Amino acid sequence: MNGFRLRRTLLYVPGNMPSMLQNIPIFQCDGVMIDLEDAVPLSEKDAARILVRSFLENYRERNKELLVRINPLDSPRGFDDLKEVLPALPDGIRLPKADTPEIVETLDTLLTEYEEELGLELGRFSILPSIESAEGIINCVKIARSSPRLIGLAFGAEDFTASLEIERTKTGEELFHARTRVVWAAKAVGIQAIDTIFADAGDMEGLRRETELIKKLGLTGKSLVNPRQIEVIHEVFAPKQEEIDYALQVIEAIGKAREMGTGVASLGGKMVDAPVVKRALRVLKTAQAHGMVDVELDEEVIYGKE
Repeated sequence: MNGFRLRRTLLYVPGNMPSMLQNIPIFQCDGVMIDLEDAVPLSEKDAARILVRSFLENYRERNKELLVRINPLDSPRGFDDLKEVLPALPDGIRLPKADTPEIVETLDTLLTEYEEELGLELGRFSILPSIESAEGIINCVKIARSSPRLIGLAFGAEDFTASLEIERTKTGEELFHARTRVVWAAKAVGIQAIDTIFADAGDMEGLRRETELIKKLGLTGKSLVNPRQIEVIHEVFAPKQEEIDYALQVIEAIGKAREMGTGVASLGGKMVDAPVVKRALRVLKTAQAHGMVDVELDEEVIYGKE
């Protein structure tokens, strides 16, 4: 379930807005999170979940990943959301307020029950939990290990800063520790780390600076609220040409080393060992997904035969 897939941009689309739902096929993001939680007023919750089910049922030839953000499972609305939308087969569920591993385990159990009821392969539905509180940050390692359905951990800064009773700033110093905790937890189990939204849709330079920062920290994607932000985020996450060129040299060098019966190569006077090869492979897989390079990656040659 957790194979390589770009999730640079996950766009929130309100579940109560038919015009936005109709535009989902043309958005150039990697994934969409149809929102039944914060974006939908209480008075429209019932109508929104019916509208979302109808949309999903009529959007079968999908060109992107589709998740549904349900309401929290500590309220009946979350269970009603699952009952309505799962038969329409979203790819997975964005779980808000994922403060403990137990709440993720509860969702995992519910998804298994629905898969059995609907006659689907077990594990068909994925989970993307949102870490949105101090408690969630403390528990994020346990949360990351709570279900094999997890495709990543998502960080929600707005609720997180509210839980700390602090202000969120554009420079983001107050988020550094939380972001790194989310990255460490995600990387420890081999899933992706998705950053919070950048709320100012008009500040593209601010968005670029923040995306460059989170890329350096190890996050691999970003939630967003406006399709205008997609292009900037994709530009930042795209490998630079010099990174691609070096990665190609690394793969060529290690391939020659394998032919000579060794697992270590030298490139430009520097040792090329397993961590260097792993980084190069990641760069090239990302570049392939961006359509920037066409190269055959034989992992048996790269890593050697067992």
